[in-house]
Amino acid sequence: MPGSGPRPPSLLALPSYLASQVSRFGRRHLERVLQEHDLVLEHHAILTALDDFGPLSQQQLADSLDLDKSHLVGRIDHLEGRRLLSRAPDPADRRRHRITLTATGRNLIRRLRPVARESQEDFLRTLSPAERKTLVGLLGRVLAANDAARRAGAATHPVGGAAGGGSRPAADAG
Repeated sequence: MPGSGPRPPSLLALPSYLASQVSRFGRRHLERVLQEHDLVLEHHAILTALDDFGPLSQQQLADSLDLDKSHLVGRIDHLEGRRLLSRAPDPADRRRHRITLTATGRNLIRRLRPVARESQEDFLRTLSPAERKTLVGLLGRVLAANDAARRAGAATHPVGGAAGGGSRPAADAG
């Protein structure tokens, strides 16, 4: 039975292992609710990004979520088929597609936001509000530093150089 034995101490000493395992707990509740709407975490991330930033090109959307553009297209197709977003040629550059959240998509993401917050509260309940704020701040700093390195073309060498670790895994979209 998974989770019935002790976790390997060598893995527990790795922040990336801890972060990935904790992330699994934080995503579970949200994933269940998203399934009820025929959505996955990447769909939620796309809808959230469009709600936060407004219309974006496919490339801007891929960059903002650190997703491969080729993987993004299938997710956009699904959401467009559900009429949660629309895709049209960008008036400024007709070679690009501009992705826009529809009213239906906006209503759905606004209903899902409290569910996303609740999923985070549930799995972080063991921490005080101050500890949660500190955790989010620290994780945000690490993410921002690695995003800056990625934008600078150093995606395979996290902040601190090659000696600081291996290649950076793809980001979760939840």
